[in-house]
Amino acid sequence: MSAKPRQGRVKCVVWDLDNTVWDGVLLEGDDLRLKQDVVAVIRELDALGVLHSIASKNDHDAAIAKLVEFGIEEYFIYPQIGWSAKSEGLRQIAQSINIGIDALAFVDDQEFERAEVNHAVPEVIVVDVADLHDAVAAPEFRPRFVTAESAERRHLYRTQIARAEAQDSFVGPSDEFLASLEMVFSIKHARQEDLQRAEELTVRTNQLNSTGRTYSYEELDALRTSPEHLLLVATLDDRFGGYGTIGLCLVEKGETAWYLRLLLMSCRVVSRGVGTVLLNHVIGLAAEAGLPLRADFVETGRNRMMQITYAFAGFTEVERDGDRVVLERASLQVAPHPATVTVVTDAAPETVGAA
Repeated sequence: MSAKPRQGRVKCVVWDLDNTVWDGVLLEGDDLRLKQDVVAVIRELDALGVLHSIASKNDHDAAIAKLVEFGIEEYFIYPQIGWSAKSEGLRQIAQSINIGIDALAFVDDQEFERAEVNHAVPEVIVVDVADLHDAVAAPEFRPRFVTAESAERRHLYRTQIARAEAQDSFVGPSDEFLASLEMVFSIKHARQEDLQRAEELTVRTNQLNSTGRTYSYEELDALRTSPEHLLLVATLDDRFGGYGTIGLCLVEKGETAWYLRLLLMSCRVVSRGVGTVLLNHVIGLAAEAGLPLRADFVETGRNRMMQITYAFAGFTEVERDGDRVVLERASLQVAPHPATVTVVTDAAPETVGAA
């Protein structure tokens, strides 16, 4: 079965192994041969920022050893190799990456396995490996921009896995572990070179997205230079390396109140205790202006986490039209940043025409 039509982007392709990534069956002792056209697709999508994983009914250690032997093990994160249903492996992969199940595509040569996934997790795009090249030509597999950061996405996740392993072996309170990361959270006014990644964030971020609205590069560029708006981007680094650009917010500066039109944060940093840093920074800027801060919120069915973030930050509902809500934080008191992170900000927005 070929790919099903959908609106969202594919963030991770999950592969079967036997007669899909390679010709032959590992546990039958076949002389396995990599499918070079499949490997070419894996490398191409990896360069576009699409992640890869595995859901294979196989002996885990033998399969990993064969992937290492073939020189392609590094492409796959959170592989699920064992004897459980493929749909269970897909659910585990989505949970480990912290993305929606509908952001996965699954490639398998066997009709039975494709049917099982279609039935159990119909949100997943299911692809017969025989139809692979036609399937991956679809727009869902092709981001509009390929940023330097998206091209490094796999490495960012592998670094995240290293952090998780360090956390698992750490003895002591969680705050001490977070402090040991030596995190630096940087907030700056968006520059032109930030806009491709900013657009990508509006497309890819669902759970910590206040409105679910996407913004084009051109819209963001106009807002970046508008005197009535603030467009801020945030990055996070620690002793393991960078997380990349993980936050974006858009503020409209009204005469009687400031309006937070968009706030989003990458789910990659939720466990780092920095989810409120960007919001607190905007609260502080509004306080400096002596104005209350209002925030647009649209209930998308997937952003409950952002609604909770606003509630804990002291925002209350003042207007509602169906699933569209206006929240307000009338208090000008600013909460301190977490002690486990150093926050760095720039002084002023980029001026029009600046390099």
